[in-house]
Order: sequence, then C-alpha cells, then structure tokens
Amino acid sequence: MGELFGGYATAASRRKRGRKAPFDEMFAGTSPAGQGARPAYREIFAALASLTQEELRGRTDALASSYLAQGVTFDFAGEERPFPLDAVPRVIEQHEWTHVEAGVKQRVRALEAFLSDVYGDQNAVHDGVVPAGLITSSAHFHRAAAGITTANGVRIQVSGIDLIRDERGEWRVLEDNVRVPSGVSYVISNRRMMAQTLPELFRSMRVRPVGDYPYRLLQALRASAPGGMENPNVVVLTPGVYNSAYFEHTLLARLMGVELVEGRDLFCSGGHVWMRTTSGPQRVDVIYRRIDDEFIDPLQFRVDSVLGTPGLMLAARLGNVTIANAIGNGVADDKLVYTYVPDLIRYYLAEEPILPNVDTWRLEEPEALAEVLDRLDELVVKPVDGSGGKGLVIGRDASRKELAELRARLIADPRGWIAQPLVELSTIPTLVDDGMRPRHVDLRPFAVNDGRDVWVLPGGLTRVALAEGQLVVNSSQGGGSKDTWVVGTNLAGEPGDGTSERRRGQASEAAHGVAGIVAEQAARPASSVPVQRAPDHSAEDAPRSDQQQQQQQQSGEAAAC
Repeated sequence: MGELFGGYATAASRRKRGRKAPFDEMFAGTSPAGQGARPAYREIFAALASLTQEELRGRTDALASSYLAQGVTFDFAGEERPFPLDAVPRVIEQHEWTHVEAGVKQRVRALEAFLSDVYGDQNAVHDGVVPAGLITSSAHFHRAAAGITTANGVRIQVSGIDLIRDERGEWRVLEDNVRVPSGVSYVISNRRMMAQTLPELFRSMRVRPVGDYPYRLLQALRASAPGGMENPNVVVLTPGVYNSAYFEHTLLARLMGVELVEGRDLFCSGGHVWMRTTSGPQRVDVIYRRIDDEFIDPLQFRVDSVLGTPGLMLAARLGNVTIANAIGNGVADDKLVYTYVPDLIRYYLAEEPILPNVDTWRLEEPEALAEVLDRLDELVVKPVDGSGGKGLVIGRDASRKELAELRARLIADPRGWIAQPLVELSTIPTLVDDGMRPRHVDLRPFAVNDGRDVWVLPGGLTRVALAEGQLVVNSSQGGGSKDTWVVGTNLAGEPGDGTSERRRGQASEAAHGVAGIVAEQAARPASSVPVQRAPDHSAEDAPRSDQQQQQQQQSGEAAAC
C-alpha cells in the first residue's frame, strides 16, 4: 500500500499559489490511508493495497496491448493510438447516481422540447425566454431542417451530457452533446476489459452492467421509424475508415446487428432511401448517422460532400426515412444556448434544474464582456461551437501574446465566445509514469430516448487528463479514460433500481464464472437480431480520394470524446 500510493498525498497537496483544492473522489482527507478512503472506494482501495506498482502497471500495459490488438484506438495528432484505460475505476454509489440520472433525463427532455420548438413554432422566442438572434446566429441552425419531424416526435435519440464535480464535490453540467455524441464504444470496451481484470470486485460490489446499451439504442431507433413499419430497416451511416470514431461505428453496428454503410452505399429514388446490396436494393427506414450535418446531403449542404447521399433531406421531409439524431440539433450544443438551458427547463417543464450549469458570462452583454476582458488571465474562454477541447483558452496558462490575441478576438466577435470561472475538476488516483497520482476527470453519461422514456446508461465515459495539472480531458488532447461503476443497488426491489440486472448478473456468474461476468457486464448483440455484414464494394469502385479521406477526418463528430 505504501509503495503504490507513495507520494500521492504530497502530489495532491502540491498546488500552485491561488489554486483551489479539487475534490478527491477516492479520499476524504489528504492522507491515502484506509480510514481516509470514501465508503464507495474502500473495497477497491483494499484490493489495490494488495498490489505492487509493478503488478498494477503490468495489468495496465496488458489493457493497452489488448486495445491495440482489437483496434480500440483514437487519433492523436495524426497518429492512431490505443485509447488509454486506467486500471483504477471511478465509483458512483447508487443514491448519488439517482440524482445524476434524474438531472440528465430532465436536461434531455428540456432540450428535446427546445429543438422541437426551434424548428417549429418558436414559442420560447415569442415568450421572451430566448432572443431570436440566439437561434439564427448559431452556426448549427439549419433552416432546411424546419418542419421535419419523426413518427414519435423524437429529435434526440442519443445524447451525451458532460458533467464535472466542482471543488465542493457538486455535480455540474459542463456542456450538452446532442448532435452525434461519441465515446460509448469506449464505455463498452472498458467494461469488458475491467470485468476480465477485476472480476472479484464486480461480484462483491454489485456493479450495474452496461450491456443493455445496444439493445436500448436499437429499440429507440426503431421507435422513431416512419409510421406503419413493423420491422424497420436500420443502418449506421459512417464517414468511413479514416474517421477517428470508426471503431465505434463498427462496434455499434455489430452489436445492434444492423448494416454499417457509407454514403455511396445508399441512393434516393421516389422519395425513399435505398441500400445497394448484392441481392438488389433494400429500403432503409432509419439512418443512425455518424456524419456531421454539413456532409449529410450535398443537395442541401456542402455541394462538395462525398460522404453523404443526395436526396436524404427530401426523403426525411416526406416522412419516408428517419435521420437520427435529427439534422439541426447542433443549435442546442451551442455554448451560448447552454447558458439558457436552466431557463428552458423552467419554461418547458415547469421544474427547477436538478443539475446546475457552471457559471457563465454571455459576452454579447457589454457589462459581461468588460468584466471578462478585465479578468482574462483568471478565466476559461471557449468558442461557442468548439468541441474536443479545441480553441479553449485557460487564462492562467496563456502567455501575454495569447491573451492579447484572445482579447482582440473577443472584441471582434463576442457572440462566438463564452467565459467561465476556472473550476478545479475532481480528481481520482491514476497510474502515471511516477506512480499513483491524482488526475482530473469529467463524466459523459449517455442517454437514449425512445419517445416514451429517457434511459440513462449506468455510469458513462469517465475521461481523465493524464498530465499533471491538466484540466482538458479530451482524448484528442491526450486524455485517457476510466471504467465508471455505479454500485450499491437498492435491495428493496423497486422498479428501475437495478434488481433485475443484478439477478441476471448473479445467474450469469453462477453459470459461467468470469466469462459470465464479462458477458453480462459488457455489451451483447441485441437479442433476436442477426449480426449482418456491411455491403462489400466491388473491385471497380474508385479508390478513396484525398478528398474523401480529408472529409472523413473533418467530419470529426461534433461531440468528439
């Protein structure tokens, strides 16, 4: 124990002058001793205490090797790397998760209502809740999407709501991702690997599984199909192999048992969408698209797009195909719109927000802009349409030249930026080069909306900044991940408390041991759905051009992890 956590307390207390102490999720005090571990982590702490640093590092290296062999990678500075998975999981107790889950559901319901309103009657504008200019000035507001609805009225089939814990341990929403949120494949893969690495803890801690996600997603996609469809044909539309999230596209298609297609595999005829197959055209009813809006249909958006399919938007407008998530959802991802979400919750749901925002300055307001310019060296400034940590400026880490350039950009385009106080994200012990050290984390829970209920995947993707003091956790900026365990389900057996999941897990463990735990905890192919192969392209197909490769990389998914 002393060796593994040696120096942890010193590292945790080593902060630059003026910086607040972050909330450490494993330890309540400054000393990593058994009595200092929070209740949720005591069992994990005891298990780690029995390992040497070399033993834990060996397990971590084995995880990385396995990920590389399986193709669980991400693009970092143009290089494919295994997505770093730390062997120390994040633990959230059920009573705390209930609060997070309720807040995420509330947020998704409000954003769903807002987007329906934006592309409909715009009552929130007429009632003065949001200014009209907020919507029309958003780079992701697409008039071409106005009036397009699905059979069940859902625009956000999948969402990823990014959360942090502040210095007091309070959960806050950092941003919303309702375009094409990515990262759930890492949740599934992380769980499979951790279930093999620490099977005894999954048994004793009653960790809620994540294996239902592909089935839930498939059911939500089917529920959004055009009316009258008994067995709708669902496909996953990918930009292609050069996209940084291609592994996720292939995994979800395989686990749902549906076709993985590229834009060239589809064509539109008679107001419908068809898929080319060796046995002839097959009608497509639902497209789970992993392509950014701008590339989806060259007749409506970028005319040079080689990733989408001409005519998709017309087929959607005619009600003959559902595109999930809906085109135009990006207006809700706009970080200036984010500042209005608490008001939108009150307006549409008549409820108080369960999860608060991070305090944010709207730079369009002259007084707010003046204050931010005066405090630029102590705030965090973000572009409203940024993703993956790109464009973000942390004032305390910026040079004088960088701050001067930022000041000029803010004055020239205040609508394009927001500012927030610097929040010291919570920390969790993480194995790095010099041993077990505190590293900052956030959490992206994934929610699936089938029109009847919003289901939140237990846990989500915990992203960790691997460099000391780094607050940007995105994988595109060199971050890694942790498996997220929701533990301590209610034994009373109320609906939705995870009792059925636990019983299935116990039966699976008894029947198959470690193999059963892995099968139960990680994703399984959706029941009764055959796993299909993506269509092959003939030898006559033109090789991928530089333009295709460039666009596949550009279509980097609005909510890149």
